Amino acid sequence: MKNNQYDAKTFAFSLRAMMEKLEREIRESKASELMNRHFAASSIPKGIHCFSLRLTDEYSSNAHARRQLPSPELLPVLSNNSYHHFVLSTDNILAASVVVTSVVRSSLEPEKVVFHVITDKKTYAGMHSWFALNPVASIIVEVKGIHQFDWLTRENVPVLEAIESHHDFRNYYHGNHIAGANLSNTTPRSFASKLQARSPKYISLLNHLRIYLPELFPDLDKVVFLDDDVVIQRDLSPLWEIDLQGKVNGAIETCKGEDEWVMSKYFKNYFNFSHPLIAKHLDPDECAWAYGMNIFDLRAWRKTNIRETYHFWLKENLKSNLTMWKLGTLPPALIAFKGRVHPIDPSWHMLGLGYQSKTNIENVKRAAVIHYNGQSKPWLEIGFDHLRPFWTKYVNYSNDFVRNCHILES
Repeated sequence: MKNNQYDAKTFAFSLRAMMEKLEREIRESKASELMNRHFAASSIPKGIHCFSLRLTDEYSSNAHARRQLPSPELLPVLSNNSYHHFVLSTDNILAASVVVTSVVRSSLEPEKVVFHVITDKKTYAGMHSWFALNPVASIIVEVKGIHQFDWLTRENVPVLEAIESHHDFRNYYHGNHIAGANLSNTTPRSFASKLQARSPKYISLLNHLRIYLPELFPDLDKVVFLDDDVVIQRDLSPLWEIDLQGKVNGAIETCKGEDEWVMSKYFKNYFNFSHPLIAKHLDPDECAWAYGMNIFDLRAWRKTNIRETYHFWLKENLKSNLTMWKLGTLPPALIAFKGRVHPIDPSWHMLGLGYQSKTNIENVKRAAVIHYNGQSKPWLEIGFDHLRPFWTKYVNYSNDFVRNCHILES
């Protein structure tokens, strides 16, 4: 009897050890899979790299690729508030072309659309080439590099320069993303979120640019700012008619909706409320809102201290060694725009197409703007196959640059 009890006890301990080992291996395997997806999401596909290089080369060799955008007689339109002004900040030429094309095809009055495309210095020539050689019917497109804005000096954006050069920031965003990670206490979803938060794009000036819209466009009263991973499926001109009731930022709230993963975001999902400054100034149960498609009242904005507040909290997070928050550019914006956000109908902006494959297709079809936020961008191999066609339908596969670079070929 004693031997049987001993054998049963030994067996139980052995079984437990085997199960713990199996669970550990599964966690490590999942973490490895997530890391691979993270690197795939952070890298530039060969076809898109080719696309950018060829267009940059075209800028230097083809006078047509260097023609002024827009033409001189249309320059006054860039500051004419009777037009619908869109702003897009990106270094992805193909994604920019999709956003612009989808706006035009969905617009009931494309002749009233003005696009201000802002890019970085290294992408400027290629971006300019694309829109100079492929004019979009009816609309006006301006392409500017960050280096062409007189206002964007070191004196005006000192915090962002400090972020880009700060050792801890650079190590956090460019260093070993798995070293020190306690995988035993981390769920796959939590680990994926942490990886996404460490994308190097979050310390790029291009990604913070929207906080300077009133200064970059001093003559404009209202703009719609779009991320480069969106597709427009419905006429957006009614956005200009929305009464923001004195608020600055028209945005969808992300704490309510059918999708419990994507639409369940509160301040507690973004901030560390064990930090005394965060606990003192913020409410963990306050509803968050989304970047990606925002209507900004620049006149109202200019009467606020939003930019100064944004800079202040970036500095505080820098001083605290990133202990206040770690997820990108939205947290400081949640603070800076606090009390100045007007919720708009969620049908205007559907999130999550880059997060999960179970997105409701009928909801995708109905949404005015669909947003591939998350790692699985439609131009990457890790994009979801059943969601990709909503994006690729706006890619001009007959274009020589697209065709010769074999973009998204299977």
